[in-house]
Amino acid sequence: MTELSFISSAKKVIQIEQQAIEQLGSRLGEAFERACQLLLNCKGKVVVSGMGKSGHIGNKIAATLASTGTPAFFMHPGEANHGDLGMLGDEDVLLAISNSGETAELLNILPVVKRLGVPVVAMTNSPSSSLGSHADVVLDISVEQEACSLGLAPTSSTTVTLVLGDALAIALLDAKGFTSDDFALSHPGGSLGRKLLLKVSDIMLSGNELPLVSPSDKVTDALLEISKKGLGMTGVVDEKNQLIGIFTDGDLRRILDAQIDIHHTEVQKVMTSGGQTVHPDDLAVEALNLMEAHKISALMVVNDSQQPVGAFNMHMLLKAGVL
Repeated sequence: MTELSFISSAKKVIQIEQQAIEQLGSRLGEAFERACQLLLNCKGKVVVSGMGKSGHIGNKIAATLASTGTPAFFMHPGEANHGDLGMLGDEDVLLAISNSGETAELLNILPVVKRLGVPVVAMTNSPSSSLGSHADVVLDISVEQEACSLGLAPTSSTTVTLVLGDALAIALLDAKGFTSDDFALSHPGGSLGRKLLLKVSDIMLSGNELPLVSPSDKVTDALLEISKKGLGMTGVVDEKNQLIGIFTDGDLRRILDAQIDIHHTEVQKVMTSGGQTVHPDDLAVEALNLMEAHKISALMVVNDSQQPVGAFNMHMLLKAGVL
């Protein structure tokens, strides 16, 4: 095959699968609403099951449901026939996936499922199939054609099933009011979890590591504090230990350009009054957004009384995995 025919073949696949997804969208209606209600009202877990390619897609759907606030897991129907059906409880809902609706391994477990009184949501291309006729709700995953040129390999049908699973998961997420904080709790190990769970208090320097000077200190004193603490800035505090300003190495460059005497000038005369600050309980990612918006590389952390309790810079955010 030439490069051109590879691209032509790929574009044809994409076109066929796009069309299948569009047709899926036009079919969404009462059955989808009822399926969402069943899953939303489920007191147990959503147990997803399917064989072959449907099983691979089912695994992904179960993972997406679980990570977006709907407790779910995948149960292999072949293993279910040999003991794993014990995973299913009477408060669960079974999401059964079979393109034909005649997958023997799935049909074999239906009598036990029915005896437990477990509702069944079927994803199939045939509502009149054995699976469809025994399901409480049938979601239509039929396609006009597979993207495979032989019309044999599950392609369009698996894509449609995956998209429908995503649609279920996100519809439930919206219905439950699932938030980014909730999402982070189920993803604590990755960079996403670090971004969503890490607080400013987890990364900031505090105590003797905090760069601070008094308003009457000279600029040279502020430079020594900046150099000693290594954050590129120092806070300026009054007699009540409240932050009244910030002096940075950027301020230093400006006063040197203005030929101000750094040995005799008090820092309060050249500091940036007020300045941007964050609270220890703020999320580190929110602090990052603030720094990027104001094009600053370090921040002071203050408590409710505007007293400095910490400080950090962009390098510390990078080290913590927030960037």
